Amino acid sequence: MSDNNIKILLIDDEEEFVSTLAQRLEFRGYKAHAVNDGQSGIDLLDNESFDIVILDLMMHGLNGIETLKLIKNTQPNLPVILLTGHGSTKAGMEGMRLGAADYLMKPLDIKDLIDRISTVLKQ
Repeated sequence: MSDNNIKILLIDDEEEFVSTLAQRLEFRGYKAHAVNDGQSGIDLLDNESFDIVILDLMMHGLNGIETLKLIKNTQPNLPVILLTGHGSTKAGMEGMRLGAADYLMKPLDIKDLIDRISTVLKQ
């Protein structure tokens, strides 16, 4: 799968961060769609298909773990990479136990994220 065919759903309540991340991924040839809360991500997944989801753990409303459970309940094979901040490695490990493919710490290195996306999609 070439990069420009990969559709990425970004779910993060930090609007400036997620819109910048979407732009940076688009610049590198990915099709990135950003939403700012878990429920919007779930609603979008009900109507559109994506190759991978990048999901923040710490969000208002539906948090990342709850959102991950809903995604895995309806689309168990959809890869999800979690983003954790605030040194929340424990939450990242919990997400892995619940079916996430990987997790990364914020602040995020774009090259690191692209490497992880590539690795996860080859699995």
